[in-house]
Amino acid sequence: MTERTAEVPGEQYPEHPPEKHRGPVVLRRERRSEASTTDERLLDTRGPSDWVHTDPWRVLRIQAEFVEGFGALAEVPRAVTVFGSARTPRDHPEYELGRKIGGALASAGFATITGGGPGAMEAVNRGASEAGGFSIGLGIELPFEQGLNPWVDLGVNFRYFFTRKTMFIKYSQAFICLPGGFGTLDELFEALTLVQTKKVTKFPVVLFGSEYWGGLYDWIAKTLLREGKIGQKDLELLHVTDDVDDAVSVVQEAYKAWEEAH
Repeated sequence: MTERTAEVPGEQYPEHPPEKHRGPVVLRRERRSEASTTDERLLDTRGPSDWVHTDPWRVLRIQAEFVEGFGALAEVPRAVTVFGSARTPRDHPEYELGRKIGGALASAGFATITGGGPGAMEAVNRGASEAGGFSIGLGIELPFEQGLNPWVDLGVNFRYFFTRKTMFIKYSQAFICLPGGFGTLDELFEALTLVQTKKVTKFPVVLFGSEYWGGLYDWIAKTLLREGKIGQKDLELLHVTDDVDDAVSVVQEAYKAWEEAH
């Protein structure tokens, strides 16, 4: 294959360097040198098996997770995701609070989605199940095994956090955050970012527990807002409360507004 050049005043440059096509991938210059074809490598059973750990193969696993998640959750009724710490013990007041929130959401006609683990997540699933509601758990593969808690009616386990996050966002009409750690903060700020940038339809984010979340809210208001890093409308995306009925009311009002708009 020869290089073609185009005349440009004062210089010459390669118009189209030698290349080799590997499906949608284009290989140029020294990258064109391959000892075998893609088909040959696919059909040769004598080759190494480490290909199952390569990035292209991971794409298929990721695709499968999306397919399984969408398929399992497609018929889920209106739902609210509740986040909270996996480390909350069963004799802690926050555990009982989680049960009350799960039960209140079920009584209001909402399915409840959690991360499916122990602690506050178990409490919320338990409260929803005990109230006759639809209790959903979206688990995640972690170095330390947790497994789905026994109060989950419909469970889906994920390898990848970003796939799982998509399911939380796609199938929830609101987020309620009980006291939690990095995982809860991660989901909280991702949701706020998606709403702020209009990547998703606006939905409420409730911070439950003013003593726990008050410092964070004050920092957002007194630092981020004051220094112009966010706007007043962004701050209004957050609702801090200590009352279960108030939290459920915020969710109901937002869902009613969404129904009227659609």
